[in-house]
Amino acid sequence: MAYKILVVDDAAFMRMMIKDILTKNGFEVVAEAADGAQAIEKYKEFQPDLVTMDITMPEMDGINSLKEIRKINPNAKVIMCSAMGQQAMVIDAIQAGAKDFIVKPFQSDRVIEAISKTLA
Repeated sequence: MAYKILVVDDAAFMRMMIKDILTKNGFEVVAEAADGAQAIEKYKEFQPDLVTMDITMPEMDGINSLKEIRKINPNAKVIMCSAMGQQAMVIDAIQAGAKDFIVKPFQSDRVIEAISKTLA
């Protein structure tokens, strides 16, 4: 059975890139969200096995969305994605409960490695 993944990014082309990497590697993208608030709704609706979450988004950023998702499910598996490999953001994300951190532009093998490790 394929793992169900929710892809969250405000840039449609980034969601498409991640979705493409995931589906080629046997994962099922069950939903997409363009901001943190949508991500929370989609998480409740689809109960995915894992979430890839952009940090910088309108409405609600990835870190606040991550915190809300972990209130719904303390065991939620969320991997943060950001173009800014800023140390403070990485630390904030990990402290908020992120399982891993991927820097854009994505290397597909790094994406798969992070997801496989998190789901193991």
